[in-house]
Amino acid sequence: MVQVRARNAWVIWASLILALLLSVAPMPQFMEVGRPLWVALFLSYWALSLPHRIGMVSAWCLGLVQDVLFGTLLGQNALILTLIIFLVLSLQRRLQMFPMWQQSLVLLVVLGIAQLVQLWLNALTGNRPPTLAFVLPALISALLWPWVFAILRGLQQRFAIR
Repeated sequence: MVQVRARNAWVIWASLILALLLSVAPMPQFMEVGRPLWVALFLSYWALSLPHRIGMVSAWCLGLVQDVLFGTLLGQNALILTLIIFLVLSLQRRLQMFPMWQQSLVLLVVLGIAQLVQLWLNALTGNRPPTLAFVLPALISALLWPWVFAILRGLQQRFAIR
């Protein structure tokens, strides 16, 4: 059996590092509540596009890095990202057939479920009181999905990532 060598895998990891940087980049205080879930969006694209390359282990590792960056309970973001990628991978065939607006709606539900789990974990640890603003990042991320998809698809085609 011939082993296929990974081509341009550095682009995937560079985009995920960019997503980590975007998730900690300073924003005005009024916009902080609706910060998009950049890592989840980028991971979702790569998991949809290249499921043999990016999966739940990658999501777990990036979640641990996010836990360290944010100073949250170790494993909290790892659990959330793993849940998101599990749901995306289980819906992968359907999502690939959907038009962009339906993909955004499905991602809104998936990210909304992840935000509910995040809210539950925050309530268990006593970090943040429950409010309805927890759904705002999922909504903004779903609205940003077509642009993230187009940019990452362009990168994938430009660098011939398989």
